[in-house]
Amino acid sequence: MRIRVKLVLAITGMVFASVLFLSALYLSQLLSERIQQSYLHTEIAANQVMLAVRGAIEHGIPQVPLPPNDPNALDEAVTSAVQQDAALHLILTSFIRYEPTIYDINIADSRGKILLSTDPLYQGNTLPREPSFISLQQQNAWQKFRIVFGPPAVYAVDAGLDRNGAPFLTIRVGVRTTFLRSQLAPWLRAEFIIAILSVLLSILLAAFLSNMALHPLQVISDRLDQFMLAEPQSASEPAPPLSKTDEISRVSSKIERIGQRMRSVEEVFTALKENLDQVLENLQDGVMLFTQDARVVMVSNSVEHFLGLTRQQMLGVELHDIFDRQSTLGQVVRRAFNAKVMLMQEEVVTETGRRIQVSLDFIHSEDQTTPSDTLGALLTLHDSESMRQIENELEVSRRLADLGRLTSGVGHEVKNPINAIVVHLELLREKLARQDSTAERHINVIQNEIRRLDRVVQTLIDFSRPVELDLGLHDLRSIVTSVLTLAEPELEQRAVHVVSLMPSAPVYVRVDADMIQQALLNVLLNGAQSMTGGGELHVELRQHSHEASLRIRDQGCGIPREILSRIFNLYFTTKRDGTGIGLAMTYRILQLHNGSVQVESEVDVGTQFTLRLPVASMPEPKPIASTSAG
Repeated sequence: MRIRVKLVLAITGMVFASVLFLSALYLSQLLSERIQQSYLHTEIAANQVMLAVRGAIEHGIPQVPLPPNDPNALDEAVTSAVQQDAALHLILTSFIRYEPTIYDINIADSRGKILLSTDPLYQGNTLPREPSFISLQQQNAWQKFRIVFGPPAVYAVDAGLDRNGAPFLTIRVGVRTTFLRSQLAPWLRAEFIIAILSVLLSILLAAFLSNMALHPLQVISDRLDQFMLAEPQSASEPAPPLSKTDEISRVSSKIERIGQRMRSVEEVFTALKENLDQVLENLQDGVMLFTQDARVVMVSNSVEHFLGLTRQQMLGVELHDIFDRQSTLGQVVRRAFNAKVMLMQEEVVTETGRRIQVSLDFIHSEDQTTPSDTLGALLTLHDSESMRQIENELEVSRRLADLGRLTSGVGHEVKNPINAIVVHLELLREKLARQDSTAERHINVIQNEIRRLDRVVQTLIDFSRPVELDLGLHDLRSIVTSVLTLAEPELEQRAVHVVSLMPSAPVYVRVDADMIQQALLNVLLNGAQSMTGGGELHVELRQHSHEASLRIRDQGCGIPREILSRIFNLYFTTKRDGTGIGLAMTYRILQLHNGSVQVESEVDVGTQFTLRLPVASMPEPKPIASTSAG
């Protein structure tokens, strides 16, 4: 079915449904109003008949002498008065004739016997059972339609006369449903005509709107035809199905064909070659892109250093002609390419001892129906030794920078003794010339300064020379606990309370336990000494993936921001009796263990040192037993 027909049917169906719903709603309201109006008219008629009956009784009974205490005589008198009253007959006849919905009117006594009826067949019989008109009003719209347009039925509206508080006469006016139906018939015909006209109008509007809605699609289809005629069709590209007459289907088919062309292998590789050549020229890794038939279509300049061939010698050449099966690298690449097995940074040692990381990724088709088809492959060659050499050079540079940071204060310490020695040598020379007895004092000063200079130089040598670490696998929790136990006397003397938070699981590190204890002790005592009035010293150990962090936070005076970057310099101290070696030693020890130390401080709030060490792998069963025993 064409989309134009679908649009027409959809719009027509919506309009028809709307008309049907509104018509049903209108008819239900109309039926309710007609039933209500009929009930009001019928009730008025019943009341008027009741008044006429009362008048007939009042005028007819006094003319007949009634024996006392004879109910039958009264009933006969009432019956005679009702049946012989001309005005009452006239009222009944007028209602039957001029009220279109009233079917009959019956007047019955207290026993249900009909005294007077508009239907002579009912007169003298018992009043029939008929449903109340009120029950019809209380029905829902659907039930009202069923009753009115169903089998004929009569609904009654009753009015009554009482005598001495008891029912005396009953006036019943019957309304027939066929009469109500005849009242609604003209409205039904009008609604039917309106519905038919609405449907016809909706068909015309739907046809007009469908033409307007599909006109842009036709324009797009024409433009696509022009574009497709301008582009040559490949032999492998399927022709569009000619049986599709739906505008949207035809446009979708044309767009799909254009998409297939844009996703073709040749255009993908050509675009990659044009856009990536400039980027590949600056890459250190070798990158090669192969087609489905294993021919090179893109190669970076760095490949020349791995294979010894120029780009011109490799472009367009088949993979097996580039990689020699006799070489280790060639065997790995050829085997993976033939088996369509992806390589993820597989390290290959060449015949010359060179280490190369090889990665091979296959490019698959986006078509889910043929996911196994490959469009090509991407080969990456990475020089592991060069990267390792660069990393080593960076590590050496970092260590030299750290060493320079530690020894940046040595120049000042060496310069002062030398200046003092020079001055006192000059004074000594003059006094020796005069044979002054105080020359010995200058000699002592020179001797002391030489000793101080020797101590400074010796400390510098200790920091500069390589340190042999006695590495072992230790639980960092045990080291921290031993340091806290060692510092406990001085902490108690300074009224410092330690708040320790340790993990439940062991935190294994490969360290020199004595040196790590010395580093932690320097930081702990430094924090305790900063809290002159006592306080809390928080020690928290955590493990994050491959790193252990130990936070030591005090509540001391803090460190000013302007000197925070100098606290790890050798000989720098703000204490009167400090040496300026403790924190520098801590920094050096963490550096020797490939760790780090960071500090955060706020004046009058406190200081937090964070010491980080690499986590070691899980120990063997035997070291676990020895560690636990220790």
